[in-house]
Amino acid sequence: TDNSGFVNDYELQQLFKEANLPLPGYRVREIIEKIFAAADRNKDGKVDFEEFVALAQELKSKDVSRTFRRSITRKQGITALGGTSSISSQGTQHSYSGNTQYQLVFISLYGLVIDTLKFLVWLGVIERTNQYLQQTTVLFSDEEKVAFVNWLNKVLKDDPDCQHLLPMNPSNNSLFTSLRDGILLCKMINLSQPDTIDERAINKTKLTPFTISENINLALNSASAIGCTVVNIGAHDLQEGKPHLVLGLLWQIIKAGLFADIEISKNEALIALLKEGETLEDLMKLSPEELLLRWVNYHLTNAQWANINNFSSDIKDSKAYFHLLREISPKNDVFIDFAGFNEPNDIKRANYMLNQADKLGCRQFVTPSDVASGNPKLNLAFVANLFNMYPALHSANGYDFNPVE
Repeated sequence: TDNSGFVNDYELQQLFKEANLPLPGYRVREIIEKIFAAADRNKDGKVDFEEFVALAQELKSKDVSRTFRRSITRKQGITALGGTSSISSQGTQHSYSGNTQYQLVFISLYGLVIDTLKFLVWLGVIERTNQYLQQTTVLFSDEEKVAFVNWLNKVLKDDPDCQHLLPMNPSNNSLFTSLRDGILLCKMINLSQPDTIDERAINKTKLTPFTISENINLALNSASAIGCTVVNIGAHDLQEGKPHLVLGLLWQIIKAGLFADIEISKNEALIALLKEGETLEDLMKLSPEELLLRWVNYHLTNAQWANINNFSSDIKDSKAYFHLLREISPKNDVFIDFAGFNEPNDIKRANYMLNQADKLGCRQFVTPSDVASGNPKLNLAFVANLFNMYPALHSANGYDFNPVE
């Protein structure tokens, strides 16, 4: 996808994501290693075309084999697929080099994703394609759906224009049906970026197919205006409630709101995160995600606790969160109880931690399971909300920055 002539593990991960089959990086690497273990017969750290075809022809499913043979008829210019072994010249760059027109290894084609999954079934990476597809969709979509529903129920509960839609039930598909008239979506955009949409432009009563379409198009155009990517989603997708498209758009809108003030130009308190030897320009180059990570580590350092490197594996035990909550909480108003800090079960410990976060009104976006499983997207949202409510930073000039009222 970057016109380098190679297909790397990141690009493969993005391919699965586009097919609504998001996989963590380690899982993609595991898949590639499985393929190489089965296909790299001369042990040179690469899978050449002949080795790949030979493996494809051994598939137990005749249907899968026939699809592979039809799809990867040999083209001039296709050379090799680099491996993950230590002797691979590309390391983790799983390459398939040659003329750009013929970069046709099966994992680089969107239309072959399902066949790829069947191939992985044969390799024993996954047990059954249909089951895996179902589990993958549920694993990612339902977690996000629950988080978004709970968030919207909280922040829009007093909006008179949403009373016919709220509260939504996180256990069913009411989120997708509630978005169909476009009102909730418009409200979300104004929640993330106030005054983006003139309230008078939203059709709220006596709705017809035409006025509903107007609302949805207004929302999509406004979402684009605040930086969301909407090129692959239309009014019909929202009206049909296509989960992966709807959740993708909602995440972009929510993220835009959560990240709105996480930049130096809008929040000078972030200057406190400067490290020794750094300039303000260095800090301004950091993304909101990087600033959030530095913010967490700033407080963990003050708490004399180990720093973290991500919002996934490093926060699974909730212990960093315990310390973060204690550091940012108003000392005279809220007591963060560490009673559950040494609980041996990760999910139970996460629940104890979230009970403490609830004292700050900041339990949104994650469940104990989301924390214990290291869901990076939802944990990022959880931390961003904490920052917005209780930054607990002091500028270089000594100004205190109080929690949001």
